[in-house]
Amino acid sequence: MDLAKGDRLPPFVEELTGTLGVHAQYVLHGNVRDLHLVRRRGRDEYRSLLEVLWNPLRKIGYQALVICDQVGGFRVAEVGSARADVEELLHGAHDFPGQTAAQRQSVIEQLRNVTTGWAEQRQEMLRGGARLRPLRVALVVDHASRLVTDPSRLTPDERDFFLACLKLAHEAQRLPTVNGDVIAPGPDLFNPVIWLADGERDLPGWLLSGSERVRAVAVPEPDADERTTMARLLCEQHERETGPAFDDPSRPSGEREAERARTVGAFARAATGMSLRAMAESVALARSRNMPFAAVPDAVRIYRLGVEKNPWSRDEIRQRILHGEDPGNPRSIVRRVLGQEAAVAMTLDILKRAALGLSGAQATSPGHRPRGVLFFAGPTGTGKTELAKAVASVLFDSDQAYLRFDMSEFSAAHSADRLVGAPPGYVGYEAGGELTSAVRENPFRVVLFDEIEKADKGILDKFLQVLEDGRLTDGQGVTTYFSECVLIFTSNLGVQRTDPKTQEREWIVQPGTPYPELEATVKDNVKKHFDQVIGRPELMNRIGGNVVVFDFIADEVAERIFDLQVGNIQRQLAQGHQLVLEIEDGARARLLEHCTRDKWNGGRGIGMVLETHLINPLARELFAASELGPGTTVVVTDVRQADNGRVDVSVVLKRGGGAGAGAGESGRR
Repeated sequence: MDLAKGDRLPPFVEELTGTLGVHAQYVLHGNVRDLHLVRRRGRDEYRSLLEVLWNPLRKIGYQALVICDQVGGFRVAEVGSARADVEELLHGAHDFPGQTAAQRQSVIEQLRNVTTGWAEQRQEMLRGGARLRPLRVALVVDHASRLVTDPSRLTPDERDFFLACLKLAHEAQRLPTVNGDVIAPGPDLFNPVIWLADGERDLPGWLLSGSERVRAVAVPEPDADERTTMARLLCEQHERETGPAFDDPSRPSGEREAERARTVGAFARAATGMSLRAMAESVALARSRNMPFAAVPDAVRIYRLGVEKNPWSRDEIRQRILHGEDPGNPRSIVRRVLGQEAAVAMTLDILKRAALGLSGAQATSPGHRPRGVLFFAGPTGTGKTELAKAVASVLFDSDQAYLRFDMSEFSAAHSADRLVGAPPGYVGYEAGGELTSAVRENPFRVVLFDEIEKADKGILDKFLQVLEDGRLTDGQGVTTYFSECVLIFTSNLGVQRTDPKTQEREWIVQPGTPYPELEATVKDNVKKHFDQVIGRPELMNRIGGNVVVFDFIADEVAERIFDLQVGNIQRQLAQGHQLVLEIEDGARARLLEHCTRDKWNGGRGIGMVLETHLINPLARELFAASELGPGTTVVVTDVRQADNGRVDVSVVLKRGGGAGAGAGESGRR
């Protein structure tokens, strides 16, 4: 096709119009609902798909563009020199493709008429004493993806319909260019049938592979340059309709142009991953809210997330982070997660960066990555999950903003369907994904993926997209954005390894290892695991320097955790049963020695030993006590463990302020 100097069409249009002498049918798939950029007479413009198809077709002699779908049937979409003729020939066309056998047969005849240019009918028509030439037209089948329920399991009627279409492609004949009713100079070309599909596989595979006459043409998503051009065009349109946005006469013109360029660039970056049509709708949203063009990136966020509030832009988050690192604040992270000063400090730094919107700011195009990413690594029971909960409380002041996924439940290959939803045709397709649905309901969340090393590799691939682009598309084709989330991964990687000879687990680091040495060892082993064991080095690259290493619990910290957990037991007895629990010094010392003997299990191990060495035997004694009224003081005087592993406690009950010999016989044995 001849183009004026400087004119430009989308590559997929040039591919289609350049092969009309070879292919009779086309399947345009991908970004078919979008706007598309063209350059005409040296100016950039954006047009709908039908417009960018029709204008070059018209220039090479096509006389009309016909469109059909299941709702509107056949109709003329774009008209050239044969509007009246085509509308008359289409009169009475049935809905496409029709519900009954007779309707479907009528539709096939109509398709044949279009591909032949109504040659038979026009041979019977006279104009000025001469028989009429076939018309040069193109047919667009819209919403082709909705013609079948399952392309791999066609019904007999669906199979026969597409088989007839394939035969039409084989039987089609090239037609000459017609000027009025006279053959004009130009190549003979097909009257093409152009199927518009969301995906290449939405139509039967054998329709594409069964004939050289059928060609699949991908319509790509807009790239960064196209988004920048679109942002500039929308800025110009906005200024034409509302007045200059950057026309402060008190400022030099160079500064105004620089500000316009910065705003256009910010708009294009904010629209990363969006269609050009979505960009236009975002500007329309901004205008409806009387937002200046400089605020269009905010309109993009509203368009993406569907919510206007933005907790990140408020001062409350900054104040909560400052309070979270204040040791004097009873709700601070420092007081909630004990003995992990280095890990807490690094976490707070990453949260401050997230609150300022600086995550990934060093990249040329940071896109829409999550607000913050944290990878908690280190020994078990050291506060990784507790710190994740504390982060949610600090950022969003609500435990409801904390969403946890235990990745040990996602070790099977098909388990990714639970996170993002099953694909069409599979059980649970209608339910959607647990992760994507929850984030769409509330985009401002802390999402915790616990024990990430246990997840299936297919799920890890999903995380690659989230970490890089900040979005996921679920099984129903709905895109969920994670740009306002903080993602936290926890793992015990780096502290143990499997001996290649014995296949036994052995510790890589030991309690008492200096923290810098422990941190370097854990980070190195985490990197090796992703590189060599699961073969996902790119996942570790996207996590980058956000690996936070937790230390073993020190002796003094273990005692503080012990006291806190004993206090929880005392509070539970007071609130639930109005009992006062006291532990004598000797019993406390023995109990503390039992609880802190094993440094490998951290704070969780302290709780486990308290359960077996205090709660269980104490419950046994309280259950057997005959008179245990409100206000009774329960004094634990001794804790003993027999050779068979049974643990007993000796207790004294003080009722109503007086002493009573209430020690059970089991406590004396």
